[in-house]
Amino acid sequence: MTIAEVSRRFDLSADTLRYYERIGLIPPVPRTKSGIRDYDEESCNWIELMKCMRAAGVQIEALIEYVALFQRGDETVEARKALLIEQREQLTARMEEMQQSLDRLNHKIERYEKGLMCKEQLLQRHQDGKENGHV
Repeated sequence: MTIAEVSRRFDLSADTLRYYERIGLIPPVPRTKSGIRDYDEESCNWIELMKCMRAAGVQIEALIEYVALFQRGDETVEARKALLIEQREQLTARMEEMQQSLDRLNHKIERYEKGLMCKEQLLQRHQDGKENGHV
């Protein structure tokens, strides 16, 4: 696949794809005899993984380290697993923090809704009183 095709497939700019490769976020992409990038399925799988991990907030440095370990071969399996476990723990902690923030927002919104309901009920009673000649 050309860089333009991969760019459309993953909704990433060609510059971003070249940057990912340059910094080691994805392994080197195969090239044609004329030197043009020719993304294969393995390259696309790496891009998909990195896009997913970045969306989850995994730091670029950790992902670069993961790719470098992967390229060194099977002797790094345990190190790669440890890195992934560490990233999972960090992601879980961020998710818990986000859930606490969401719970707090929901509570605040609920208080506003209850407060508005009370005010609306008071206004309605006041309006009913005017209509019945009590005010």
